Amino acid sequence: MKKHIRITIAVAFALVCVVGMGTVDVRAKTSFVTIGTGDITGVYYPTGGAIAKIVNQKRNEYGIRCAVESTRGSVFNVNAVMAGDLEFGVVQSDRQYQAIEGLAEWEVKGPQKNLRAVFSIHPESVTLVAAVDAGINDIMDLQGKRVNIGNPGSGQRQNSIDALGAAGLNFETDMRAEQIRAAEAPGLLQDGYIDAFFYTVGHPNGAIKEATAGARRVKFVTITGIDGLLAKYPYYAKSAVPVKLYPGAQNDRDVATFGVKATLVTNANVPPKVVYAVTKEVFENFESFKTLHPAYALLTKKAMMDGLSAPIHAGAMKYYKEAGLK
Repeated sequence: MKKHIRITIAVAFALVCVVGMGTVDVRAKTSFVTIGTGDITGVYYPTGGAIAKIVNQKRNEYGIRCAVESTRGSVFNVNAVMAGDLEFGVVQSDRQYQAIEGLAEWEVKGPQKNLRAVFSIHPESVTLVAAVDAGINDIMDLQGKRVNIGNPGSGQRQNSIDALGAAGLNFETDMRAEQIRAAEAPGLLQDGYIDAFFYTVGHPNGAIKEATAGARRVKFVTITGIDGLLAKYPYYAKSAVPVKLYPGAQNDRDVATFGVKATLVTNANVPPKVVYAVTKEVFENFESFKTLHPAYALLTKKAMMDGLSAPIHAGAMKYYKEAGLK
């Protein structure tokens, strides 16, 4: 009896060893990568999910399994990528620029020299929403109006100030500037407390939909005359507000503006084969990728090269050269 027990235990141990070795072997061939995004209610989270979905379709070919993590956003993602806690992160293009240059939150740490760009994704447009009855047809018409520019410390507040400065306007002297959170602005506009508000955001956006669906009619206002601004700040790029996403707005065509880009970044230490695979699969499945979120409606392959201030990762560059994009 004891002999049979010893044999059974020996066989079981051998099976465990074989299975264990097999498991180690499979995991050794698989690269597990995580994309840091943002809050699950924003556009960054579904963007990371869209990328992961496409890459995971070829997980057996590349040996890559991609996951998505909801995070606190751009600054967190840059720092986590630099620390090796994330392989990729979705980051605003202005934050990418500031990190590589050692500005803003990275002034003490200094330039994040290992930060690498992969590609740009959807635009986050500096969107100017105004009440039709306020008579605002151009950014210059904001003089003397009540305008929300965004709360102190927010990225959009600086975007608003830059837009006004490009038009020769000073928010402190030329208008009655409110400095409240963007999410509160639609209600204030509908209640007649303000005449217009700025919001840097990817489209479609729930707060903008709220503003355009109210009883007080609203429209998007063009922001032009920004060539000098784009030349001064390389993280800005021209964009447009797609009005078909907001049927309640009193506009009959897309509205010209500018903005930052949501970009995908990584660390120079992430293996080129991993970054190559991610880049290739997104670009090779470009039309499918565009259908995964309305924010990608105006996306072009050429536009995915804009807004990149960090050096492009070697793995991404390999694909771009193969595809004739660089």
